[in-house]
Amino acid sequence: MTAAAPPHPAGSTALTVPVTRLAHGRDLPLPVYATPGAAGLDLLAAVAVEAPLTLVPGARELVPTGVALALPAGFEAQVRPRSGLALRHGVTVLNTPGTIDSDYRGEIGVILINLSDQTFVIERGQRVAQLVVSPVAQVAWTETGQLPASARGTGGFGSTGGHSQDSL
Repeated sequence: MTAAAPPHPAGSTALTVPVTRLAHGRDLPLPVYATPGAAGLDLLAAVAVEAPLTLVPGARELVPTGVALALPAGFEAQVRPRSGLALRHGVTVLNTPGTIDSDYRGEIGVILINLSDQTFVIERGQRVAQLVVSPVAQVAWTETGQLPASARGTGGFGSTGGHSQDSL
């Protein structure tokens, strides 16, 4: 089954990524962009209709998506929270962003946590996270005894916000 190419801004080209629907996700749509300008594709819960996942307050669960992919070398995918779930239900991705490496071929799973005081039920086909695909560079270290100077120097943890180090 092949999905239509997602809309993308004029003049840009879509990255072709092989994707496989796993047995428990065959009837679900492939991840799609909700709008032409969206950065993330919506990931859907591939839980059984008769067995939704229940997240009690403070609980975490690995939510299956029913899809696996093969990213090209030089790319990664990040699993990110959906702002609506976080705002309205206090449910978010625990290891955000979750990184999918280009050589991983297993099912995409989403670790959700319920940070609210209300039980949350995850049903089949529900949008549970976003998947953002981006280029990534690998580093070749050059060890040195001293780093070059910069305007910021070693200041961190709020040092660029105009506050003194003593107020941290």
